[in-house]
Amino acid sequence: MSFIRRNRISLLLCAAAVLCLAWGVTHGQHETVFRKAVNICMECIGLG
Repeated sequence: MSFIRRNRISLLLCAAAVLCLAWGVTHGQHETVFRKAVNICMECIGLG
């Protein structure tokens, strides 16, 4: 069997993940995620 046939579902899930990441970046969601991560980190350290 070929590599693609054996790993068809995994490859489809990876392709879907890449498409979702690309969609999020083009819509500015990376800034929201980064802002939330910084806020959570500051609360855990106790600076915020």
